[in-house]
Amino acid sequence: MMRVFIFCLTGLLSACSLTPEMTKPALPVPATFPRHDNALGTMSPPTAELGWRTMFSDERLQTIIGLALANNRDLRMALLNVEAVQAQYGIQRSAQTPHLDLTMSSSRQRTRTSNDDGTQTFETQQQNNLNIGFSAFEIDLFGRVRSLSDAAFARYLASDYGRKAAQIALISAIADAYFSQRLAAEQLSLTEKTLTDWQQSLKLTQTLRMGNQTSAIDIAQAESQVASAQANRAAKIRALSQARNSLQLLVGSRLPDDLPAPRALTDQGIMTRLPAGLPSDLLRYRPDILQAEQNLIAANEDIGAARAAYFPRLSLTSAIGYASSDIQHLVGSGYSAWSLSPQIELPIFQGGKLDATLQLAKVRRASAIAQYEKTIQTAFKEVADGLSGRETYQQQIAAQMDVIAAEQRRTQLSKLRYQAGVERHLTLLDAQRQLYAAKQTWLELKQQELSNAVFLYKALGGGLVESSETRE
Repeated sequence: MMRVFIFCLTGLLSACSLTPEMTKPALPVPATFPRHDNALGTMSPPTAELGWRTMFSDERLQTIIGLALANNRDLRMALLNVEAVQAQYGIQRSAQTPHLDLTMSSSRQRTRTSNDDGTQTFETQQQNNLNIGFSAFEIDLFGRVRSLSDAAFARYLASDYGRKAAQIALISAIADAYFSQRLAAEQLSLTEKTLTDWQQSLKLTQTLRMGNQTSAIDIAQAESQVASAQANRAAKIRALSQARNSLQLLVGSRLPDDLPAPRALTDQGIMTRLPAGLPSDLLRYRPDILQAEQNLIAANEDIGAARAAYFPRLSLTSAIGYASSDIQHLVGSGYSAWSLSPQIELPIFQGGKLDATLQLAKVRRASAIAQYEKTIQTAFKEVADGLSGRETYQQQIAAQMDVIAAEQRRTQLSKLRYQAGVERHLTLLDAQRQLYAAKQTWLELKQQELSNAVFLYKALGGGLVESSETRE
């Protein structure tokens, strides 16, 4: 009997809901990206389905990303936050079902009675109870409890999307820091090689001076150039150390000594031409947009709960069990007892609390809509920036290689003319400095091209899948 009664009460949870219809705002961005490559988009799968091991073929970088996913503190806190919100959802969802409790109690009471003859008698009474039932279970007539549960579930989903967004951001930051470290290492190698060349040039100038074929000014200029390279080397050593420290912080643990050998910036094999698709695709693949959408759903459900608070609340307390003054005969057919206590609560005056609660819920939904639209606009801008970089870095790098080739020819000719005594030493020094600067710039452009590809990969929602078979 009691089971049937509880089942009927649970069925009432499908009552009406006062939550407003959920309508997402229109896409607040253009229908296509600037520099949109439709052919590339139709030939390739979505970038979000491209595994990070496929995107980054450098085994050293792959190992570091794996270490970061296991040890990064920010990602760990994001996971713990998901677990906390999941527990909160479980707490809120439990309000939709009766909470059955088994209680056993015993009480003794002594009473005093005055008799007609003026005497007093004392009597001791004992009562023992054994009951199973539920207390103050709310019958969700207007969907208040269900709205609160749905809001908690949406926030749980939002926290999980937040964890996914944190993973994407971490992989992007690791790759960017790794390429920065490789840039610092290769620039240091270039600086040390250049320093060796300039030291040999200084020795040649000193030899020519001994033969009165050059002046003391030429030696001073060569010494200044060598000192400049030494200072630059110290700066590159510092940059390499700081880049290593940044990478280690992101990983969350000490980098092991047995990592695979790194690849050069020119041999990374990273995909730079990624399919962008359409802005509407971001609504499916960007975790931060999905997180903002779930927060909007939760805010909408809060309005339903706030509206339902204006209406009566019906709650029930029920129990079935046994009651007896003799604990030895507590359980038996002659000692059964039951109770059913319905209670209805109708708000009459609360000093404007209900109105303020509803107004707050509406404001929070408006804020969630604005945040949702802003997240979409930010995602559109990030993809557009990545596409712009994709189209221009290759052209800039090719032009920079032409600059290096021209500076190499200029340096060779200046050196020959200087040795022949028909060119000033200052011209040779200037050519050497320009060649060194051109090579440094070329390395920086290669790193920036790789970082732009990483940025576009992140902007398109890539980084959640570990591996995939598709490569361009």
